[in-house]
Amino acid sequence: MSEHLRIGVAACFFHADPARPIFKGKTLLYLEESLSHWLMGGGAVPYLLPTPAAGVEVLDLLAPLDGLVLQGGSDVSPTSYGETPLRPEWKGDEVRDRYEAGLIDAAMALDRPILGVCRGLQMLNVAFGGTLYQDIATQHEGAQVHRDWDRYDQVQHDITIEPGSWLSGLRTGSTARVNSVHHQGVKQLARGLRVEARSIPDGMVEAVRYEPEGAAPDTPFVYAVQWHPEFQDPADRALLETEPLRDMFLEAAEARRNRRPTGAPRAESR
Repeated sequence: MSEHLRIGVAACFFHADPARPIFKGKTLLYLEESLSHWLMGGGAVPYLLPTPAAGVEVLDLLAPLDGLVLQGGSDVSPTSYGETPLRPEWKGDEVRDRYEAGLIDAAMALDRPILGVCRGLQMLNVAFGGTLYQDIATQHEGAQVHRDWDRYDQVQHDITIEPGSWLSGLRTGSTARVNSVHHQGVKQLARGLRVEARSIPDGMVEAVRYEPEGAAPDTPFVYAVQWHPEFQDPADRALLETEPLRDMFLEAAEARRNRRPTGAPRAESR
C-alpha cells in the first residue's frame, strides 16, 4: 500500500458511573488493545470513533476513513430487535446499539467496507432486520458451550465452512477451529446476509457476508465473524489463521479507496 489505510473502530462504552473511581460520572469510550494491534499488523491505522455531537454528523466521522470495524463487548439489547429482555442481565446496551446502527448506515451510504467481530456480527444481523438468541444455552436446544467466563478466550470449538463462501477461498479444508466468547447468537438471519460458517455440532451461525439477491459486483463489502481473531496467538496454527480474514477486509478497503471494484478479494495474504 502507498499509505496506511485508516480504519474506524466503533467504540465500546463505559457509561456514566458515579461510583467509578476514575472519571466519576463520565461516559468513557474505549478500544480493546489486541484488536488495534491486529489491524496494525496488517498495515492499517485504527481510529476510535466517538459519538457524534456539536454539529458533527456520523457521515462526517466516517468520510475521511477507509473502513469500519465493529468490535466485541456488551450484549445487543433485545429491544433493538423487538423483544423484551428475558432476564435483567441480558438487557444489553441499547445506547451502543443506536450508535453502531448509525455507523453501519453511514458506512453503507459511503461504501466503506465493514468487518464485524463477535458482537459486531450480531449487531449487523440486527441492523439488517434479523434477531438473536438472548442466551444460546437456554434458548437453543442442543447448544454446546460458547462462553465460559473462567476459560474466556480459551474456549474453542470447530466450525464447518460453507461451500462457495469467501472463507472457503481463504484456506484449504471445510472445517476449522476457532475461539468462542459469546452467549448471544443469530436466531433469525437477516435478509441480504449469507451464512459463511456454522459451529459444529450445534449449527450456530459463525460467519456471514452481505450478499443481497441480485447483488452487483460493486455491492458494499460487509463481513462478520462470531469468534475473536484478534485474541488468537498467531503462532497457534491449531486455530483458523487470522491474517487472511484481516487482509480480505483491508484489501476491500484499499480497493474502495482506489476506486477499484470491491467484489470478493483475492485469497492470498498481504
